[in-house]
Amino acid sequence: MSRDRIAECFARCRAEGRSALVGYLTAGDPDVATSEELLLTLADKVDILEIGMPFSDPMADGPVIQAASERALEAGTSIRDVFALAAKVNSSCPDTSIILMGYANVPYALGFEQFSEQAANAGVDGVLIVDLPPEEGAVCDHALKKNGLHRILLLSPTSSDERIKLASDAASGFIYYVSLTGITGAEMGETAAVKQQVEKIRSFSSLPICVGFGIKTAEQAAKVAAFSDGVVIGSHFVAQIPQHSNDRGAMVAALEKAASSMRSAVRKGRV
Repeated sequence: MSRDRIAECFARCRAEGRSALVGYLTAGDPDVATSEELLLTLADKVDILEIGMPFSDPMADGPVIQAASERALEAGTSIRDVFALAAKVNSSCPDTSIILMGYANVPYALGFEQFSEQAANAGVDGVLIVDLPPEEGAVCDHALKKNGLHRILLLSPTSSDERIKLASDAASGFIYYVSLTGITGAEMGETAAVKQQVEKIRSFSSLPICVGFGIKTAEQAAKVAAFSDGVVIGSHFVAQIPQHSNDRGAMVAALEKAASSMRSAVRKGRV
């Protein structure tokens, strides 16, 4: 990684007085060809694109993203397709940061050395492995650092001070704060409580803090943008796919409209 696009992203957003928009889609959903068009559409609207690596048992995800993984796997999506899609996004949207998000089984099966090298070659900037806590970082940290990849770590409302410090010391790029104790797509809790936890994490870390899980409306996005460095939208974007499963053009248009709305909300949140 010759440039740190994640650092550039947050510096640019700070200069513009706004929070970053982080958008998620599962690679290969509903099929690889359509997924490419959807990812490129979303990459054009967000600051950081999270590309989900489809997995058969996405235990931290709610029904919307679980179904996305099922559709992608049924379409035959492989990790090679994930890298190829990331490379297409990297080529078309060189200023958009790319994060691969998923579960440890996927890179472990390939081998973290090979996984990290191929991810870096595809233009990926960082990796978020949901079920690989900081205590287990020895299995991947060296390979990720060797290839210039950030390791994004999660914190939640139940994280103790000790755990916040541990994650803050081990993470790079940014910290992903999960706004609720539940799965993706669940209802977000009170914004005031989320803000309080974000402020607490700031006392331990100088890294940017992005907030995700449960943000479904432009109003919620604007409220979170007022105190966070980034707002993560996942299930809301993924939900546009099955709603227009028989019309690819309408599917792309719906995603573009949803992303544009969230982009405007995030910008307004800091005005």
